[in-house]
Amino acid sequence: MILVKTEAGQQVLKDRSVPLTPRQRSAFIQFDGKRSIDDVLGSGLGIGSEEIEQMIALGLLAPLAGQPAAAPAAVAAAAGHAPSGRSRQQRYKDAYPIATQLTGSLGLMGFRLNLQVEGTTSYEDLLALAPKIRAAVGPEKTAALDKALND
Repeated sequence: MILVKTEAGQQVLKDRSVPLTPRQRSAFIQFDGKRSIDDVLGSGLGIGSEEIEQMIALGLLAPLAGQPAAAPAAVAAAAGHAPSGRSRQQRYKDAYPIATQLTGSLGLMGFRLNLQVEGTTSYEDLLALAPKIRAAVGPEKTAALDKALND
């Protein structure tokens, strides 16, 4: 889902009439009608979907024209939150060390696969490599990786 600043949001950006934390303000600026919620959440600002929901509730952000109204559940879903509440970014952070450990344990045979894992930068990249890792080490050993990626 793509959000844009409302007229009230544009005014708040100029006059700072609504106090926003530095993280919120940085994220707020990024909502330019081009970036999705995923992009902003994954930008490393440390902002959560709750803070985005708050800015929507304050009337500072709204969905891009032609998109349905953003309900809190829609924001969470667009942000990649599972029922457990973990974002894609958090899943990546949880799964990355497991993947490097598994591929590192393969020794010279797994060197290239280990380099591929170390070259990942996102949840999607690591998810795409999971079948190769599973094939190399076996499904029993990848249970922890699967849990970190999917739960």
